[in-house]
Amino acid sequence: MIEIHPSARVSSLADIEDSTRGTKIVVGENSVIDSFVKIKPAGGSGDLTFGRFCYINSGCVFYTGNGIEFGDHVLVAANCTFAPVNHAFKDKDRLIREQGFQPTRGGIRVEDDVWIGANVVILDGAHLRKGCVIAAGSIVRGEVASYAIVGGNPLKVLGHRE
Repeated sequence: MIEIHPSARVSSLADIEDSTRGTKIVVGENSVIDSFVKIKPAGGSGDLTFGRFCYINSGCVFYTGNGIEFGDHVLVAANCTFAPVNHAFKDKDRLIREQGFQPTRGGIRVEDDVWIGANVVILDGAHLRKGCVIAAGSIVRGEVASYAIVGGNPLKVLGHRE
């Protein structure tokens, strides 16, 4: 089910697939989904929820997997990937595509007032606390502290918002 608040703006060039498993996709009040954003319910039945006043730039990809939750006033730069799901692959005698998915690490949670730079990859189990900043090109798997400025792979603290 797809719910778009009347004040939200979703580009006609965005591609939001409806779920066949009951996944809910919610775009909150005054949020913007730019052109060439792809939202694909895949890898689980988690919901994708954008809070109020979020801005998702062009080229971002969201797999719903084990769920993605955005707070309010979240900014996401271009070409970011959100993947709250991991393929199972340990059995070398079976194709990876036949092994399903690993147990959830909790989905992805992004609290209020977060800025995510361009080309960031955010994986299952990531929790971005209030006010943090993720530098362009980073890979995020775990928790990022409130108001921390982080970047890289492996992710490291570059500073803090004052």
